[in-house]
Amino acid sequence: MTSFFLSEALQQSQTRHLEDLIEWLKIPSVSSDTSKIGEVKQAAKWIADKLKDAGLSVETIPTQGHALVYAETPEVANGPTVLVYGHYDVQPAEPLELWTSGAFEPTIRDGNLYARGATDDKGQVLTHVQSVCEWLASGKPLPLQIKFLIEGEEEVGSANLERMLPELADKLACDCVVISDSSQYADGQPAITYGLRGIATYELKVQGPSKDLHSGSFGGAVMNPAIALCHLMSSMVDDQGRIQIRGFYDDVRELSAEERAAWKQLSPNDDEFARSAGAKELFGEKGYTADERRWARPTFDINGLTSGHQGEGVKTVLPAHASAKFSFRLVPDQDPQTITSALRSHLEANLPKGVTMDLKPDHGAPGMLADTESVYMDAAKAAIESAFGKPPVLIREGGSIPIVTKFQETLKCDCLLLGWGLSDDNAHSPDEKFRIDDYYRGIAASAVLWEAMGTLQPVDPFAEGAELPSKLW
Repeated sequence: MTSFFLSEALQQSQTRHLEDLIEWLKIPSVSSDTSKIGEVKQAAKWIADKLKDAGLSVETIPTQGHALVYAETPEVANGPTVLVYGHYDVQPAEPLELWTSGAFEPTIRDGNLYARGATDDKGQVLTHVQSVCEWLASGKPLPLQIKFLIEGEEEVGSANLERMLPELADKLACDCVVISDSSQYADGQPAITYGLRGIATYELKVQGPSKDLHSGSFGGAVMNPAIALCHLMSSMVDDQGRIQIRGFYDDVRELSAEERAAWKQLSPNDDEFARSAGAKELFGEKGYTADERRWARPTFDINGLTSGHQGEGVKTVLPAHASAKFSFRLVPDQDPQTITSALRSHLEANLPKGVTMDLKPDHGAPGMLADTESVYMDAAKAAIESAFGKPPVLIREGGSIPIVTKFQETLKCDCLLLGWGLSDDNAHSPDEKFRIDDYYRGIAASAVLWEAMGTLQPVDPFAEGAELPSKLW
């Protein structure tokens, strides 16, 4: 791709761009923590002010929870409209003792910026904000309209945005949604993600006796709720990771031969992948590679277990209750509500005598696939290669961004998932980081993307008579 007119300005602005990110990361905008409501509002105001100062029209949209920040540049006649989506809320930082430096005290080490939210998602969404700010500061008009929707509840399921999306559809109308909340395939190998797994999350409580009992006096005569809970959890999956709920795989979309062949060419190294995860060896469903299992197969994971004495020393109690938080990662065509119904039947059938259960579904979303043959995909490939020095590969991602499928359904738009992070960035874990050079490269790729997309004519792939791509690969 030809040289980009903003390249020198982007180089000269790197220090300011990094200072902006550090300032935003200092705000502990943990959406799940009710004691942090003020900080979440502060993070929303920070990004709203940043966009407003750059000259965008900005609106803070209240919800039943945390606000949406919406901004837009002027319309461009005969040009496409792009919606950039991201989130300003972050995961809790606990366990705090496992952080090398403070979770909300951004620290630079070995070319990385360490802080909660560095890669998920403040750092990544800020790349697009910075690129648009630089475009507007240059005095050269953008060749397309860009809208921003940056929310404060992605880490808790985006329920308010999902509920409000139909009434916001006209405001958010676009030809393509651009999201950076994922990763490159590997260090030095950029990627475009064309598929996400869905998710279904739950909390299960098992109740036994009315109070904790002496395990010597009552053990063996009264069902232990913690043992009952362990029985239920182990009944859900076999020793190869295959889920045992009746009908769970009925709607699973199998991988195409083309996809499996393309992914094998990425030359994944299982030992290296295990090292990056801090695991001694890999585990998973037989017949599938590690990439296939984490990108395109459904999984079950226990996210937390609570019961009995948790303090120092021994306390020999038979606990009154036990609870587990767990989740399924789903693949395209699996429906969270169908999974919930099958799950409830499975648990009820396997519940040991002497205890009762209460299953509470939390948030859920189906998986998604993007069109790999769209003109927007071609523009993204060229922009990424110009900034990262290497063409991107096409991958899927095992994580979930629940609102993406709703964007596709409601806005009838294309979708680009452009990840600037790395798989070892520790998203959701202690010592979350974002490589500073990738932050700069993300800004450059974003700036080039607007130029590349500005040459395209708006396309409505859902219009009557439109020719749809013959495949999604």
